[in-house]
Amino acid sequence: MNTSVTEPEQHTRRFALPSFGVQVLIGLVLGVALGLVARGMGADGVDATTGEVDPNWLTETLSTIGGTFVTLLRAIVPPLVFLAIVASIANLRDVTGAARLAWKTLAWFAATALIAVSIGIALGLVLRPGDHTSVAADAATASSTQGSWLDFLTGLVPANVLGLEGSAGGDGSVNLGFNVLQILVVAIAIGIATLKVGEAADPFLAFVRSALAVVQKVLWWIILLAPIATVGLLGNAVASYGWDALGSLGTFAVAIYVGLALVLLVVYPVLLRANGLSVKQFFSGAWPAISLAFVSRSSVGTMPLTQSVNERNLGVPRAYSSFAVPLGATTKMDGCASIYPAISAIFVAQFFGLDLSITDYVLIAFVSVIGSAATAGVTGATVMLTLTLSTLGLPLEGVGLLLAIDPILDMGRTAVNVAGQALVPTIVAKREGIIDQDAYDAPRGRTAWREDAPAEEPAHAAA
Repeated sequence: MNTSVTEPEQHTRRFALPSFGVQVLIGLVLGVALGLVARGMGADGVDATTGEVDPNWLTETLSTIGGTFVTLLRAIVPPLVFLAIVASIANLRDVTGAARLAWKTLAWFAATALIAVSIGIALGLVLRPGDHTSVAADAATASSTQGSWLDFLTGLVPANVLGLEGSAGGDGSVNLGFNVLQILVVAIAIGIATLKVGEAADPFLAFVRSALAVVQKVLWWIILLAPIATVGLLGNAVASYGWDALGSLGTFAVAIYVGLALVLLVVYPVLLRANGLSVKQFFSGAWPAISLAFVSRSSVGTMPLTQSVNERNLGVPRAYSSFAVPLGATTKMDGCASIYPAISAIFVAQFFGLDLSITDYVLIAFVSVIGSAATAGVTGATVMLTLTLSTLGLPLEGVGLLLAIDPILDMGRTAVNVAGQALVPTIVAKREGIIDQDAYDAPRGRTAWREDAPAEEPAHAAA
């Protein structure tokens, strides 16, 4: 008796995982549930040497899972940005009107930032969060991390060709980090140089393109871990911060999230419809990046995935997206650099009983539109907030009033940042007639990508 199983039968018996988007949603639910359990377990004690609270084993596990994923993403950012920018500048010679694309991208960055900061100012004036708070005045402390226009300008100059930065740890160790904006400057310079050199640079460009393909393959493997990472990232956030601190700053938190919701769910859809693009297709296509941004709280860490969904789901040409998305990850932050500093500055002024003039509100808008690049390479929005407060002459001690709930706000801010970073290249590509409309309109596959995904990143990879 023949007991062999035919190929179709084997395929039907395989266990199929839910789609990528559903996996992330499951991760969100599990993260909240495990976070609440971990928070209910309490701490294991207090370190006798440092006085710091020792987290329980579940909180530590969630933190390790989420932190490892973010570390992997951040590790791949420097080579990805450098290789992608150099290759994209070389590819732009084949794209009609490359200079026009760059200027239109910057113009859309500025226009959407202006809309976002206007919404933030309006909400600050209507809800008056500084007058409706029970936070104690003794919580006002100046932040150790501050931003200034001089720091921003000098920060554009690369300290080395790799954009690496070193800092000394309290135990005498040396910690290395990177400045994405500096890497961007170096890559643009090298990319332009390769064009000027001409044929002599062809071997170098061939190496760059080959290395980029390898890095993108590694990136794909990391992205497949996103649903598991979601459990750790969100679970650790709930376990570590909870929602207790929201009570004293409830009106402020509401103002921030209302502003974020208006930009994400009203402004962006209006802009999409005005440019003949489906709102549903955009959000279903950008969802993997937006959801990861929410739980990771890192625009730079999410940047590789943002670029991937731009190319694969939203039909933006790689030659353009590999330039626009890294640029957006460093300078396009409607959440952290527009809504948040606008409402926060008004909160600080109201809390300390200071009146803002029309000129001050204009300055808030100016800093939001021009100064958002000052946050490049920095986690959170503290630098942008201190830059805004110092420009207005408001007390920097006001930063300490808001730190208690910053992690909770940062999740929403980062999600809006990344949504905007995916939106602008999509709109510009549509207006310039270079978007792949079939890719934009195509149904998403089981991994949240379009079903006819490129061969190097198969749609069934996570199944």
